[in-house]
Amino acid sequence: MPGIHEARRARLGALVAERGADAALITRLVNVRHLSGLASSNAALLVRADGTAVLGTDGRYAGTAARVCPELECVIDRDTAGALGARVAGRLAFEAHDLTVESHRELAGRLEGVELVPLGHAVEELRTVKDEEEIALLREACAITDRAFDAVLPFIRPGRTERDIAIVLERSMVDLGAERPAFASIVASGPNGAIPHHVPGTRTVESGDFVTMDFGALYAGYHADMTRTIAVGPASGGLREIYDLVALAQRAGVEAACPDAATKDVDAAARDIIIEAGYGEEFPHGLGHGVGLEIHEAPLLGYDKTGKLTDRVPITVEPGVYLAGRGGVRIEDTLVVRTDGVELLTKTTKELLVI
Repeated sequence: MPGIHEARRARLGALVAERGADAALITRLVNVRHLSGLASSNAALLVRADGTAVLGTDGRYAGTAARVCPELECVIDRDTAGALGARVAGRLAFEAHDLTVESHRELAGRLEGVELVPLGHAVEELRTVKDEEEIALLREACAITDRAFDAVLPFIRPGRTERDIAIVLERSMVDLGAERPAFASIVASGPNGAIPHHVPGTRTVESGDFVTMDFGALYAGYHADMTRTIAVGPASGGLREIYDLVALAQRAGVEAACPDAATKDVDAAARDIIIEAGYGEEFPHGLGHGVGLEIHEAPLLGYDKTGKLTDRVPITVEPGVYLAGRGGVRIEDTLVVRTDGVELLTKTTKELLVI
């Protein structure tokens, strides 16, 4: 997608010019990928104020860079940042949140006559609004995630361990076309459902358990994120009522996600329902987050977060209620904020499934 990457670099170049710098040195690998298409463990990108750019990487990725980024001049050097920075005279903006103090010291020592100035999170801000091509990749990642959920359901029954279920779930995603899981899958059964980030273990599923599964597929670098809670046998311990409450809150959060909506107001649309039901303390995390080349991106949705949503911003909406010693419920979708209404990318039913 050379044209897409060129357009992204042009937008960054305009920001660099606005901030009075001559060029920006991009060292955060996920940002290099966004701007060039190159995924590697050692790369940097120099983006000038006019939008032109030079890629830096080492010999391991020379062939890949030539294939993926044929339009870019490529400098082969283990010290990618230093080699690219040496091409600048004047003010060079850098990613202060990525460069360590030691790396900054070494870079400054190598670049005589160059003024280093912080760029801020400019690339992350640009990444918040997705191209339609990016949304198509997210859509496929989510479709794989939906299909993997369907594939694992017949495997879940009393006697299966959380870890066994997680292995089948993750294998299904890969078999269905994912590069790999987007993150370490959560499978939490029975009382473990009260732990939002439970690590699947050796506990066996029992009849009457609720089982929460939080997982997603990685496809072409883009991350899906979905959570569903199911019942194994008749629901017990009042968790059916909790499920209905979380489902109501999740619908409210999805409906509130629209362009110009404040992120804290979207959070409140779901959180207030849970608070009014008396479970505010049992919903300890934010409502959701952006998603894309990283599983957690801007914007963040929470009662203490700032900012507004805009068109073509993918987010998650994932309220939960967690009852210590009893279990919990979380329901999550990945969706895209649109001017004409949200586009749900994860489409698995949110009706309580009893298996």
